[in-house]
Amino acid sequence: MNGTVQIEIVGLKNSECCPFPCDVNRTCGLSGCFPTGKLLPAFEELKKVLVTEYGNRVDLKLTLVDDGTPDYIITIIETEYPPLPMVLVNGRITRIGRISLDRIKKEIEKEL
Repeated sequence: MNGTVQIEIVGLKNSECCPFPCDVNRTCGLSGCFPTGKLLPAFEELKKVLVTEYGNRVDLKLTLVDDGTPDYIITIIETEYPPLPMVLVNGRITRIGRISLDRIKKEIEKEL
């Protein structure tokens, strides 16, 4: 184990949690935020599920860029052009582009 895995979700306060509709199929793997389809409830549900499964081996952070964007996020946007919400794992941009439990767990497992 390499210590704590830092998961940072970057997005807009009132944005959707993914480009797909929030429907009963729950392709994202989360259920506590259904049927909102919004980033804030999805982040809270993701955090709850990951902390339950990984305990203190994960640390989640939500960065909202509505009122200002940190320099390191600007650099990522300028070089990578990622979709929002953006998922960073230990500061590394992933190609997930949405809140997806299974895909985020795969990234965590790579780091542990």
